[in-house]
Amino acid sequence: MRTPIVAGNWKMNGSLELVASIAEAWQTAASELTDIEVVIFPPAVYLSAAQQAWQATQIKWGGQNLSEYAPGAYTGEIAAPMLQEMACQYVLLGHSERRSIYGETVAQITAKFMCAQAAGLRPILCVGETQEERDKGQTMAVISNQLIPILALGTDFLADVVIAYEPVWAIGTGLTATPEQAQAVHADIRKLVAEHAPNIAPELRILYGGSVKPNNAKELFAMADIDGGLIGGASLNADSFLQICRAAVECKA
Repeated sequence: MRTPIVAGNWKMNGSLELVASIAEAWQTAASELTDIEVVIFPPAVYLSAAQQAWQATQIKWGGQNLSEYAPGAYTGEIAAPMLQEMACQYVLLGHSERRSIYGETVAQITAKFMCAQAAGLRPILCVGETQEERDKGQTMAVISNQLIPILALGTDFLADVVIAYEPVWAIGTGLTATPEQAQAVHADIRKLVAEHAPNIAPELRILYGGSVKPNNAKELFAMADIDGGLIGGASLNADSFLQICRAAVECKA
């Protein structure tokens, strides 16, 4: 049985108040959320506050990105040892915004993936297609191009990986794939992984990351190959985020 993950990506949002409100809300909800892994990715400036506020809870935290380079003359970047020092267990890699806005290439993301694994950070690797690519029937071709270089690294690099399928057309647009559409892609991703790492695929956790909210989480998480969600806007409200966490627990019980 794969333990579900609900991950909150705050993007360039958040505050010290939000860090505190998550900790406060968790105090009343912790007893019902024992069969789930919860990870939150605040902006790097709040990682220290998150460490202090959440270290006594079951919440884990991670970096939204990391550099593929060792510490050095790279102004504005964050090296893996810095995330380690903040007690991060996870790091988010390959998010569509990093790919589209900042031009991160597959080769660069693969280098970051290797750096994260070498540092003992568990990558949540984001893959997904745009509306135009989906309309052309290129969904799995795009995902394969994003994923195969990672799979080619071998099983030693894949043991701790989590994949997040984020259809770009459903991020921040109000659109959401139907549970059946999302399940179909998740199943295809698991099949692709099985072709390269058959021993990894059955236990691989694949998250859905396209506008998950309290009112659609339960239907999405009920699908056989959807093992939780990568949550954007709804993770910025403690009550909404906890509702989504509860949906994951209920569906995978």
